[in-house]
Amino acid sequence: MPQLRLALNQVDSRVGDIAGNSAEVLRRTRYAAEHGAHLVAFPEMMLTGYPVEDLALRSSFLQASRTALVDLARDLAAAGLGGLPVVVGYLGRSADAQPKYGQPAGAPQNCAAVLHDGKVALRFAKHHLPNYGVFDEFRYFVPGDTMPVIRVGGVDVALAICEDLWQDGGRVPGAREAGAGLLLSINASPYERDKDDTRLELVRKRAREAGCTLAYLAMVGGQDELVFDGDTIVVGPEGDVIARAPQFAEECVLLDLDLPAAAAEVPAGRVADGLELRHVTLSAEPVAPYRPEYPGSEAAPLSDEAEIYGALVTGLRAYAAKNGLGSALIGLSGGIDSALVAAVACDALGAEHVYGVSMPSGYSSEHSKDDAAELARRTGLNFRTVPIAPMFDAYMESLKLTGLAEENLQSRLRGVTLMGISNQEGQIVLAPGNKSELAVGYSTLYGDSVGAYGPIKDVYKTTVFRLARWRNADATARGEVPPIPENSISKPPSAELRPGQVDTDSLPDYDVLDRVLELYVDRDQGREEIVAAGFDAELVTRVLKLTDAAEYKRRQYPPGTKISAKGFGKDRRLPITNRWREGG
Repeated sequence: MPQLRLALNQVDSRVGDIAGNSAEVLRRTRYAAEHGAHLVAFPEMMLTGYPVEDLALRSSFLQASRTALVDLARDLAAAGLGGLPVVVGYLGRSADAQPKYGQPAGAPQNCAAVLHDGKVALRFAKHHLPNYGVFDEFRYFVPGDTMPVIRVGGVDVALAICEDLWQDGGRVPGAREAGAGLLLSINASPYERDKDDTRLELVRKRAREAGCTLAYLAMVGGQDELVFDGDTIVVGPEGDVIARAPQFAEECVLLDLDLPAAAAEVPAGRVADGLELRHVTLSAEPVAPYRPEYPGSEAAPLSDEAEIYGALVTGLRAYAAKNGLGSALIGLSGGIDSALVAAVACDALGAEHVYGVSMPSGYSSEHSKDDAAELARRTGLNFRTVPIAPMFDAYMESLKLTGLAEENLQSRLRGVTLMGISNQEGQIVLAPGNKSELAVGYSTLYGDSVGAYGPIKDVYKTTVFRLARWRNADATARGEVPPIPENSISKPPSAELRPGQVDTDSLPDYDVLDRVLELYVDRDQGREEIVAAGFDAELVTRVLKLTDAAEYKRRQYPPGTKISAKGFGKDRRLPITNRWREGG
């Protein structure tokens, strides 16, 4: 059987940085060539970054992507790499002369190309366009209608882009009909909890359907609220795992494969879903036999907590780095939320670039002040104390506030303090709100909601506790100091805005609250369905009313890392002005 050495580049790309992304392709292709690769691949829309959103609608950006692709092919050849086929994603446009799918002629497409011998040897566009969750690809793109196949080293390699695997039909059965020995899919599939298991089963299923080895190349890194976890997978025709890359790490997966020889007759015609076969022969003869050096390895799977924590660190690190933000500022209350955010920030940016501020009021307990200071000692972050009591007294003297307005004033004074320091010193403020609080509106506008990024905005409170315990246990296992004080984990959660206050004065126990919210927010179940699942009817009605009433607050919350299948924002889009109420 012919041999083929793949170089699958599980890498990050920066949206809009076409020149920088092109340089990265050139650099990594040189590395692949030095290691004897015969076929090199990069993720979906590598040249432009992903997702580009409305940049796709700018003709200048689209043309820059297309020009960069041609220039990259020439640059590869000029560097002596032209004989090595490179598969790379980019933003292209339809060649149709007539309008299609309601889009004008020449509409944008989510494309990929094969670069070889200084030219663009083959172009193709994603066939299946996702239009659910965070995806709006029907807003931007028209689908491709070809079945691309390249012959490399005497092996026919079918090509696909991300959603082409997630949907039935199209290029997966098309690869079988074309007689491909390898199906290579390039992807930018955002992270979600437990998606790694779903992804593996999908890849195994599609390999069996395609009847050939399947290489699923994934993107890694972060873009705004999205995280890409990598997890590149290669499986055999029967679904057996040949190689699997780690999550949340850039890596060039080098892999030697024995693949079936291409048929003597070049495939032609149409295959599944009426896709037209586009076959390009790059090298018809098998490569000279060699001794395999890269048999493939399988990265150890992460625990659920390690996976989520890795996503939070990756999301914050990418957001800060890609926006030129070098340091972060956090209000440290001594509670579990700000403690977890601080730990994530220290791991993402380095403790020397993290600044914590304790802002006690007259209602702040001594243990809360001590816990904040202890967190700073354990992590090594920069720490200061700025009491808000004098500011609070001045406002109260002037405004004579009472009740909830008095409580919220304290939070808003902390927000003003943090934003003032940020404005003076240049750190970005991290908002500490979790998904449970955001769901039911248990946050103060222009108070604890201020900031440039909310690292745990898609993390329910019960998971916050799990992650804190996991992070401490992980530190202990590595012989390090656990970053989060035990008291911050074990004490009852409290905003400390009035004497003796705890969260359960206003909210159900978080264990119950989070399970109700998961059904309502994440799974879109209604009141009757949730009550039928065994929850108290009065409690469900109350929680749903709180959630519905807080939509306007969530619209004003900063972006933050998405880890669930339905995070607040692009995933869950409800009108603010809305008379429909599940709670009656």
